[in-house]
Amino acid sequence: MPAGHADPIAVVGAGSWGTALAIQLAREGHRTFLWGRDPEQLRAMQLARRNPRYLPGAEFPSGLVVEADLSTVLSEARDVLVAVPSHAFRETLVLLRSRLRPEMRIGWATKGFELRTGLLPHQVAREVLGPRATAVLSGPTFAKEVGAGLPTAMTVASTDAAFGTDLAQAISGPNFRVYTQTDIVGVEVGGAVKNVIAIGSGIADGMGFGANTRVALITRGLAEMMRLGLALGGVRETFMGLAGLGDLVLTCTDDQSRNRRFGMALGSGRSVSDATSGIDQVVEGVPAARAVHEVASQRGVDMPICGEVYRILHEGSPVRAAVQALMGREIRAESD
Repeated sequence: MPAGHADPIAVVGAGSWGTALAIQLAREGHRTFLWGRDPEQLRAMQLARRNPRYLPGAEFPSGLVVEADLSTVLSEARDVLVAVPSHAFRETLVLLRSRLRPEMRIGWATKGFELRTGLLPHQVAREVLGPRATAVLSGPTFAKEVGAGLPTAMTVASTDAAFGTDLAQAISGPNFRVYTQTDIVGVEVGGAVKNVIAIGSGIADGMGFGANTRVALITRGLAEMMRLGLALGGVRETFMGLAGLGDLVLTCTDDQSRNRRFGMALGSGRSVSDATSGIDQVVEGVPAARAVHEVASQRGVDMPICGEVYRILHEGSPVRAAVQALMGREIRAESD
């Protein structure tokens, strides 16, 4: 993907985020192929030249091709960008594996630990695909705003400098700025933990606790994110950047966040099942809460906010009991 933006790219995953990324890539001059699992949805997108279900307000640029045949998509593309929920990431890579040419590079915008194994996406990719140039795209973004062309900034992390730079150049434009770095672990941990904290922030808002509580949860949630990230090999500075603090603040404070809205429903007294049905899309923080809790327990990392969110979601703990548990913790130094 050199400057000039000539190389075609495949986006695998036709949800709101995959669609928004495909629109942005096509907007910047790439012939972009978008593929998803649902043939009926793809046909509707082909006819409407937009994604009627997930991103109805964003028209497709002329360079965006919706294609139902995955082999055709991959034969036309130079590189691949995967945008699927974390629970579908391994399955998607397995589907791609036999169709990828040796020189093809693969990036992803998937956030979250794999629930069954506790692995981060780059570890799953290594297991499934073996050695290959890879990158992760993350940061404070909502698909609707990217689709509308509103100013946005993100991070691309890759240990392959050429691929990281190429991907950043490919997606960057007048209203879309991408920074590069090499800390894949830190970027992926930030993307996983922020969804859990956002549920906690939403719960607090749903209970009517106000701005003081929200900011306290964001600040202490950042400390938990950093604690786990450092234990897994991340770099401290990453968590103060777009993929850490930036993504955390966005997800905890804006009602476009599914995780925040889900938490608000819980805080207002709705059950987990009712709150989930009210969102009508994947709430990544629900499985992430279990995965983060298990990884933190295995590593001996103290994450009280994430732990209470886990107990609410997966052990049936009442939300008020979680608040009491957090507020009743032993006094300690803020830097701990």
